Amino acid sequence: MCNFRCALAAFFAVLVIIPSPALAQKFPDRPIKFVVPFPPGGGNDILARATHQKLGDLLGQPVVIDNKPGAGGNIGTEFVAKSAADGYTILIASNQVTINPALGQKLPFDIEKDFAPVALIATVPMLLAVHPAVKAANLAEFIAEAKANPAKFNHSTPGTGTPQHLAFEVLNYMAGMRVTHVPYKGTGPAIADLLGGQVQAAFATLASIEQHVKAGKVRALAVATPKRSQAVPTVPSVAEILPGYDVALWYSILAPAGTPPDIVARLSVELGRVIALPEIRDRLVAQGFEPGHAGPAELGDTIRRDLAKWQKFIRDTGLKVD
Repeated sequence: MCNFRCALAAFFAVLVIIPSPALAQKFPDRPIKFVVPFPPGGGNDILARATHQKLGDLLGQPVVIDNKPGAGGNIGTEFVAKSAADGYTILIASNQVTINPALGQKLPFDIEKDFAPVALIATVPMLLAVHPAVKAANLAEFIAEAKANPAKFNHSTPGTGTPQHLAFEVLNYMAGMRVTHVPYKGTGPAIADLLGGQVQAAFATLASIEQHVKAGKVRALAVATPKRSQAVPTVPSVAEILPGYDVALWYSILAPAGTPPDIVARLSVELGRVIALPEIRDRLVAQGFEPGHAGPAELGDTIRRDLAKWQKFIRDTGLKVD
């Protein structure tokens, strides 16, 4: 009887030790598709191209960039949402994905239900810049002048509902002023008209505006981050004048919902290692990014917090975005 029981126990012990064919396959065993939901050249694309090769080296499989632009990033994002939840298709997304739902856009995906957070990999300081014709030497003076002359100033953005647009709407709301929004089709023309004086102000990413600040073509008044940016430490934050102001522009990696947690964890860890590499950090800093890493749990919290923040802001202000 003991022999039978011992044999049976040994048999089940062997079953536990021997992995099933599915478990035996180590992730990854084939190339990974890295979807960029915008054309080449933007922030999403720059980050993907700066990190994909090293990420592939650490994973032992190529990480292939796939630009899928269209519909303000929604086409590529929807593609990943509907992809197999196996870790072989990942998305790079900015916090635009937390702004769009608050604006009442009918999206073909739910950012919380259809995606698994993987990692937050970088933030980008946005600078409030003004044309030299604006007399204000600092943010307090700009606010005072705008409040005294409500129809005097316009501000440009890459488009309605972008982080740059919301950054100025929050500034308008908190400062009790009104600077008129002039949307453009992209960063290039928005900055060009600021340089030309057709508009007087703009929030712009450090990467897109820093060279013009250094050349004296525009004047930087403040950064949109809660604290001063290490990249431009002499420029004060908006929060120094308006406590509580915080409009971050961040970039994250997402996978389809249902992706196994161990695969999500592996991707997140390797992304953290890539971002920590000195050559990667230096490259990104030179391009106006502030690289950093936060894991799945922290990214999930950030997404939920941002969704709630923008929904409250749109509700409280009654902002209409057509």
